[in-house]
Amino acid sequence: MESESVKDLIVDVESTEVSIALMENHRLIELNKESSQGHRFCLGDVYLGKVKKLLPALNAAFVDIGDEKEAFVHYLDLGLYFNAYDEFVKRINPNTDHKGMYSHIKLESPLPKEGKIENVLSVGQMILVQIVKEPISTKGSRLTAEISLAGRNIVLLPFANKVSVSQKISSKEEKRRLELLVKNILPRNYGAIIRTAAEGKSSEILDAELLSLVNKWEDSWRKLARSKTVQLLFTEYSKATVVLRDLLNDSFSNIYVNDENTYEEVRKYVSLISPEQEKIVKLYKEKAPIFDHFEVTRQIKSSFGKVVPIKQGAYLVIEHTEALHVVDVNSGTRAKNKEQEQNTYDVNCYAAEEIARQMRLRDMGGIVIVDFIDMETNEHRNNLFKYMQELMANDRAKHNVLPLTKFGLMQITRQRVRPATEINTQEVCPVCNGTGKISSSVVIDETIERKLSGLMSENADRSLVLKVSPILGAYLKKGLFNSIYAKWKKKYKCALKIVEVTDFTVLQNEFYDENGARLD
Repeated sequence: MESESVKDLIVDVESTEVSIALMENHRLIELNKESSQGHRFCLGDVYLGKVKKLLPALNAAFVDIGDEKEAFVHYLDLGLYFNAYDEFVKRINPNTDHKGMYSHIKLESPLPKEGKIENVLSVGQMILVQIVKEPISTKGSRLTAEISLAGRNIVLLPFANKVSVSQKISSKEEKRRLELLVKNILPRNYGAIIRTAAEGKSSEILDAELLSLVNKWEDSWRKLARSKTVQLLFTEYSKATVVLRDLLNDSFSNIYVNDENTYEEVRKYVSLISPEQEKIVKLYKEKAPIFDHFEVTRQIKSSFGKVVPIKQGAYLVIEHTEALHVVDVNSGTRAKNKEQEQNTYDVNCYAAEEIARQMRLRDMGGIVIVDFIDMETNEHRNNLFKYMQELMANDRAKHNVLPLTKFGLMQITRQRVRPATEINTQEVCPVCNGTGKISSSVVIDETIERKLSGLMSENADRSLVLKVSPILGAYLKKGLFNSIYAKWKKKYKCALKIVEVTDFTVLQNEFYDENGARLD
């Protein structure tokens, strides 16, 4: 049954952010958002940081990477060959032969496991670090000094000397083939981890991917050589390609992108890691916003509230605190049948399905406590526990599910590497904008026309897009030749296009130029 599911990736590129929705059988199961204005401290980013303070009691250090909150690195996260990285940072400059110097650094004397941070780092020292946990709440980023560059099939490890193969590849012959293949093409002073997705892949695909990872690492050296100040050296691929890298083995049916540049980036990336799937990448050209067309907006609005409906009148109540997430399962108005115990078990199973989806969707991390409806039999309790484990099996984040307690509570821990996604599904009153007082909605067309008149006097190209809610759109287009919309086009001699956006409040309206830049 699993192989028959339809998986679509919807990429919505806007002027301020990129949103990526993962749909399974047209149902939203993951949502990622990435700001396109400025840089945020993201998982996988590699920085040249400066040691600000040593914490001998914790055997750790605070590191400045340019964030307001100082990042944290533990001694055990410095890696075996930290001394090689340290030597490289100290010796590199614009006049050295970077490749020659890198390959001749000796990987000797690995750091002892029981060592002390003060014997390795000093205040003011510049070190190469990578973010392994994004800043959450009052905490800064968690760092590692053991850099890794993840590809679809291979993870490249600078300053390492071993090749590891995923334990999930069962065939010994295939393991040996991949290990020999990668060892033969790895340059000196590089190691690698061969991922499960590499099974059965040709040498050409692995060679091309390894070369792109090596180039990405070596391209950062010029920036490092020019300036030894705190700086971002390189970032992971865009969110869209990171999602693809981790999930493409799930066989997407379609990948839709509404921006030409991002479409080319995604298409090239897919052709690199899985050439046979390049044809599934499609450029979306319809007039309606891409998230509205695929009903993503509707699902976001219904899925991110405090109360989440599930099947047959049952619902969840989700609360988030600093320490944990709490989920309460309610049977609601679901009809009671004679088999009360079976009825309760059914509701709990429906709830488990939605909870597993909600954890991926909101990227909930840390401790999640679920208060299921009490069940009498141990068989039902054990079955629910096993079912929850099955539902969580596809979750990429590390997690652990514990059996139900005698009070009917289930404890789930889920790796937290970035803040949980929170979307406010409540809106300010669209008529009064929260003031409690309104102007007559009868004159909304006059208000919009005043904006249009002003924009027409400023813009020479006379091509505009007016985004409105479906209700306002219907009002402006009512009547074939004598609609308000038709009168405006005739009066101002402009190419005006109305686009209806389901996410807009009733009277919300915004003008854009033909390139998608907002005008008012």
